[in-house]
Amino acid sequence: MKATLPPKIILDKLLKEWLLEDIGRGDRTTAGLFAGDEVISGVGHWLVKEPGVIAGLPIAARVFQILDERVNFLPTVTEGEWCNKGTVIAKLDGPLDTLLTGERVALNIGMRLSGIATMTHKYAEKISDLPVQLVDTRKTTPGLRILEKYATQVGGAKNHRMGLDDAVMIKDNHIAAAGGIGEAIAKVREMIPYPLTIEVETETLAEVETALEHQADIIMLDNMSGAVMQEAVKMIRQNNSRIKIEASGNITLETIRNVAETGVDYISTSAPITRSTWLDLSMKLEKV
Repeated sequence: MKATLPPKIILDKLLKEWLLEDIGRGDRTTAGLFAGDEVISGVGHWLVKEPGVIAGLPIAARVFQILDERVNFLPTVTEGEWCNKGTVIAKLDGPLDTLLTGERVALNIGMRLSGIATMTHKYAEKISDLPVQLVDTRKTTPGLRILEKYATQVGGAKNHRMGLDDAVMIKDNHIAAAGGIGEAIAKVREMIPYPLTIEVETETLAEVETALEHQADIIMLDNMSGAVMQEAVKMIRQNNSRIKIEASGNITLETIRNVAETGVDYISTSAPITRSTWLDLSMKLEKV
């Protein structure tokens, strides 16, 4: 699956903020080493220290280019490729002070995103032969959503809505606030722009029936047992084959295949982001 990078205008704003956070009033160590006007060149490579899926290399490259356009960052593997320990995933060259100053921010991004892509890949592989799509959620790190969701794409998932303005998703607390599923759908439908779809979270067969009655576009089956979920899928398909069905709630590597086999269209889980760990990467430099 091809992942879409954020537009440069968005990406650069984030990267500049993170560079400023790290550099502060100046990189004291590097500035102390390179106090003169002479440009000293360096070369290096990025190394994988544990097996996993690589993500974020184009973003890491941009970190260095923002600092100095003379830096060349050349990925030696494909974004989304599974790499074993010891694999060289990128080579770089440029002013040595720039390589040192940008090292930590670039590596942090690559390690975080590769960790997410690796966990996403594990989930996606469990259902790769079935007609169902893994999707992520809005459970993301504040400030990192656009990049973390990019990483789930790299790992084989599809993005659920990026934010509250993407689509209508009526969840249990919305239903409680409105006084019921029917009331919630009716009120929201009067207010939203035409292109937006309405998704409704359901926990029982009775709620599924109500969502069908009020013509929800997508019905989420939340925390249902396998038997109840199968019955819900059957009910929805018989009523309207165009309605999309999403399963969610406590999806694990051990349960995801059973959920997929109920016949749902999508399985949403926060696990690829919330349960992932960073993939260990390192950068080795040398003076030319």
